[in-house]
Amino acid sequence: VQLQASGGGLVQAGGSLRLSCAASGRTFSRYGMGWFRQAPGKEREFVAAISWSGGTTNYGDSVKGRFTISRDNAKNTVYLQMNSLKPEDTAVYYCAAADGSGAYVYQRIYDVWGQGTLVTVSS
Repeated sequence: VQLQASGGGLVQAGGSLRLSCAASGRTFSRYGMGWFRQAPGKEREFVAAISWSGGTTNYGDSVKGRFTISRDNAKNTVYLQMNSLKPEDTAVYYCAAADGSGAYVYQRIYDVWGQGTLVTVSS
């Protein structure tokens, strides 16, 4: 599978963005999917993950209640709806695929990574 993330941009604090991650290949539905982010000068961190069926989701503590991950297996796409954005959400956001059914938190489990999309939140 190959991944292409999109939807990043510049938004004011309190605003919303929706990121998309389009996957190639016909086996998308077998993959657990995740979103991670890396802010300037910081390590990449977990944001959200979703199981192959969409029935299980996990979120990083800093985004709980503000971000929502979802997927459409018919469209081979996973989404990250980001609401109530804060300047500290500024980062490059990466989508990733894990060859397994779960909503995995740990980066080392993910096999395939997209190229990243930049989200900038102004104060």
